[in-house]
Amino acid sequence: MKQYLLSVYQPDGPVPDAEVLTEISGQLDALNAELKAAGAWVFSGGLHAPDSATVVRAKEGDVLMTDGPFAEGKEHLGGFTIVAAPDLDAALGWAGRLAAITTLPVEVRPFRGEA
Repeated sequence: MKQYLLSVYQPDGPVPDAEVLTEISGQLDALNAELKAAGAWVFSGGLHAPDSATVVRAKEGDVLMTDGPFAEGKEHLGGFTIVAAPDLDAALGWAGRLAAITTLPVEVRPFRGEA
């Protein structure tokens, strides 16, 4: 099976109410259980806010570290899921369900050598 990265992008700004997040978390847990039952789940995880990021660069024999995200933007990577799917259409199907639950855009990208 080929593997695909499903990246969830969320807008910068306030975090939704706990009630909303609890509902979304419950639905995500159910989707992950379904992915596992189908043999499609590889890994998933949510990320802390972009201000928790550190960018590491190698330059002229030295390693430089800077606080903050690599790119400034109105949206940032909020989490991801890696799925194993027979083809892009199947991966897009899982991504559609993830987008419906989170109400956020999901980018689907195949891993090199996989698709």
